[in-house]
Amino acid sequence: MADENADTGGMIEDENEGSDDANLELELNAFRAQWMSELKPSSGASGTSHRLLQAKGLKRTQEIAQEEKATELFLRAVQEEQNGAVYEAIKFYRMAMQLVPDIEFKINYSRPPDADRVKGNYIEDNDVDGEIEDLFAYFEQQLTLESSFPKICTPELEITQMHISALPREILMYIFRWVVSSDLDMRALEQLSLVCRGFYICARDPEIWRSACLRVWGRNCTKLVPFKSWREMFLQRPRVRFDGVYISKTSYIRQGEESLDGFYRAWHHVEYYRYLRFFPDGHVIMLTTPEDPLCVVPRLRTRNTRMDSVLLGHFRLSQETDNQTKVFAVVCKKKEEQKATEFQRNRFCRRNPAPEAEHSFHVGLHLSSGGRQNVSKLVWIHHSCHITYKLTGETVVTAFDLDRMYTPFFFARVKSYTAFSEQPL
Repeated sequence: MADENADTGGMIEDENEGSDDANLELELNAFRAQWMSELKPSSGASGTSHRLLQAKGLKRTQEIAQEEKATELFLRAVQEEQNGAVYEAIKFYRMAMQLVPDIEFKINYSRPPDADRVKGNYIEDNDVDGEIEDLFAYFEQQLTLESSFPKICTPELEITQMHISALPREILMYIFRWVVSSDLDMRALEQLSLVCRGFYICARDPEIWRSACLRVWGRNCTKLVPFKSWREMFLQRPRVRFDGVYISKTSYIRQGEESLDGFYRAWHHVEYYRYLRFFPDGHVIMLTTPEDPLCVVPRLRTRNTRMDSVLLGHFRLSQETDNQTKVFAVVCKKKEEQKATEFQRNRFCRRNPAPEAEHSFHVGLHLSSGGRQNVSKLVWIHHSCHITYKLTGETVVTAFDLDRMYTPFFFARVKSYTAFSEQPL
């Protein structure tokens, strides 16, 4: 009896399991039918939903391919920047960001760049310009995105001493003003900007360039128009340069005296130089001498030169209505040299001493372009001598004719003039 009950219970359990499997199979078939009906395009839509799905899939495929291409370009740019090829890196950075603007947030830096593929497929794309129009804004954006508290620069290697990036920006800007110095050595500032992105940003500080413009033009540069920045004004507006000397060479043939026997007459080839050295504080040095520039130029570094016949004075820039930038200077001899000359003259003419007088020379020049350099040429427009008698106060003016003896000045840069900084900007 017990065996029969056990057999009956087993048969009931088998039937229940078979019914459960059948119900599950029916539910699965119903779900499949409903899912297939949803996937099939309806007759009223005319296959629109199907085409939309295909378009979305194609667009996603294109985005993935574009992102892969941008990733390879960006990683190639990182490699070029690490190798020191900054301009090549900028080119690849720009190509990557034109494909995907936020590629730097999607990229996996642990993946090595496929240099061969990048070089083979994408370098030949000549439609992309390799230069970034606003490098200043680009570098600022890069430093801002790197961290919430960006530093001017970061050390390349681990060091135990304090790095310059630990200094506050105000201290760095003061160092940059020492680099420019009171001699307005903007060339050194441009070279300093090549060190890193942070130095590039500091070297474009508008206050530094504004101070330099004020030193050159004074009250005549209160308005920035038509220039876009103070740096553009300093680089493009005509001005005299302070990191060198203007030299004018004059040569002519002079007839000599006839020999005693009248058989021949000597001819002399005469050469002499005029030098003009401008300073940012408005002072100017003028010298006329037959000595070679190799001997004279090093001695004109400061205004306290002890050379004979040196004329000291002031100059100013003038922007005339004819759109020409002119330089007007008034120079005269040193006071000590004037007194020594008068003493020698009165020593031999004690009965009728010459009246005391002050001699000054007025010079007018206009800036023009010469050779490869812009506005590196000074052309004579006026030269006169003013003699003022101290006893009567009378002034006699003698204007000189500007003939072929007044050759133009050409600028020559002298590195030693800006080798040392005595005062900050």
